[in-house]
Amino acid sequence: MATTDGVSNGMTEPCDVCGTDTLHEVSVQLITEGGDGETARYSREPYRVRECQRCGNRESKRMNNA
Repeated sequence: MATTDGVSNGMTEPCDVCGTDTLHEVSVQLITEGGDGETARYSREPYRVRECQRCGNRESKRMNNA
């Protein structure tokens, strides 16, 4: 679970690589999952992307399970 850290003004989350709660940069990105040409624009899904500011480990998780 993400928590706010008053000292760093950011979000701390557990990092699997570092093994501790570290500052992460978090964003939401629309990623095209499939389809070519005309239908590609309709296949975008939201992903939560986070990057550890200590080690650089980057993870993404699909937010829509439809």
